[in-house]
Amino acid sequence: MLIKTLFDKETLDGKLKAGWGLSFLVDNRFLFDTGEKGEWLMENIKDLKVNIADIEAIIISHDHWDHWGGLWDMLERRNGIKVYICPRFGDGFKKKVREFKAELIEEKDFLEIFKDIYITGQADGAFDGSYIAEHALVIRTENGLSVITGCAHPGIVKMLDMVTRKFPDEKIYAVMGGFHLADEDEQTIGNIVETLKKMGVKKVYPTHCSGKNAVKIFEEAYGKDFGKIIVGQELEV
Repeated sequence: MLIKTLFDKETLDGKLKAGWGLSFLVDNRFLFDTGEKGEWLMENIKDLKVNIADIEAIIISHDHWDHWGGLWDMLERRNGIKVYICPRFGDGFKKKVREFKAELIEEKDFLEIFKDIYITGQADGAFDGSYIAEHALVIRTENGLSVITGCAHPGIVKMLDMVTRKFPDEKIYAVMGGFHLADEDEQTIGNIVETLKKMGVKKVYPTHCSGKNAVKIFEEAYGKDFGKIIVGQELEV
């Protein structure tokens, strides 16, 4: 299954827009997060020749501006589209989605949203001392399970545990997205890397809030099975 990076902090060329937050297009039909700014996301969508009419649903990982910043421009162009969120997103966010006439779906439990594509359900996390709810996207292919995270505020290990409990007999092929390790020390990061290896995670693509130190440690540990996330690239999982 193909995953296209529509927004992140690095690009394949100077024409594509980059910034804070991220956005992935899965199977040309499902948008996971929308980056920090709608204008930039729309420019990338145009330059990457993505057909907005083909997008069937949008999954917002958590209620932070850099993950839903481009949502409103999307909803202007896709009336009635499904938007999946955690129940504990803010009331203001929910109200605005409904004002755009989107179909808001609040799901706290593991859910298959299309054949072999799932959301993990709500996980409890924290950011700057405040509560934050977050869910991840899970894709099942012949290679195994691939997990896409926005920031993994609840903890990347915790979120992967949710997946392995649901699929105890299946391996995790790839994990990509924000791992939220920028403020962690080397020992903590090293322990997380070892845990992911023990879990059988084959490939890793840390980006966004993962932090330069964590990216370096993951790259050293995973070697050829480490990959970067770059706007404009396509990954097959």
